[in-house]
Amino acid sequence: MTNISINKLHEFRDHPYQVLDNDEMNNLITSVQQQGIMTPLIVRPLENTTDEYEIISGHRRFRAAQKAGLAEVPAFIRPVSRDEAAIMLVDSNLHREHILPSEKAYAYKLKADALNHQGKRTDLTSEQFAPKLSTELIAEQEGTSKDTVKRYIRLTKLIPDILKMVDEQRIAFSVGVELSYLTEYEQKDLFEAIELEDKTPSLSQAIQMKKLSQAGKLDSETISRIISEEKPNQREKISFQLDELSKYFPKKYTPQDIYKRLLKLAQDDYRRRQRNRGER
Repeated sequence: MTNISINKLHEFRDHPYQVLDNDEMNNLITSVQQQGIMTPLIVRPLENTTDEYEIISGHRRFRAAQKAGLAEVPAFIRPVSRDEAAIMLVDSNLHREHILPSEKAYAYKLKADALNHQGKRTDLTSEQFAPKLSTELIAEQEGTSKDTVKRYIRLTKLIPDILKMVDEQRIAFSVGVELSYLTEYEQKDLFEAIELEDKTPSLSQAIQMKKLSQAGKLDSETISRIISEEKPNQREKISFQLDELSKYFPKKYTPQDIYKRLLKLAQDDYRRRQRNRGER
């Protein structure tokens, strides 16, 4: 282990994990100010430099050290290639408690690309954004299926605005996967329609747009029409607490009995008002 000047450290280019200035970061900054960096960073020598380094593990600690005003930080230097470093970076972060779909998507892609560069496999098909063997290796290591890995990697084809909606759970993961097959221009039209209508696409609508896009029949008007359609999960609903209503009905009444009785009362009231209106 050695101490390295803050000015000699560089973030890993295109690393997939977000470093946010939030409450957790503020707590980390306070810890660093009081105790210093407890866990050394892991870095590698940066190509074409004599004494500069690229961070493999410790981006949050690096940001906290900068904000805490530290001049240098402890680090382990690993003489590895960028591809080896990419795999180390991904593996050291994938099992965090909180990881966004976008982070996992770009992490899987970064690792798959690194495995590919190392010569694991070079054959690609139109449906694969990573070598088959690479996705299989990642799936085995992560305890998931290769199809799940591929579906995450598909998310990297989403424009930032729509990918952010997947991270925010405004758009479901499965829907995001289907939308990733739309072109960049189609996705931009879709985002505008979502903002205008204040509605997000369902899985069936996403599949419909994917098919239309692949057939070359998806334009902005079609997207707007599809998004504006009412979906069952977006219809307004009224809900009541059962204990608020049950006291007004016989004890033997089930929730279904109460519903039917309320519906009957509403229908009778409607007919009464219609009769009164006709008598005026």
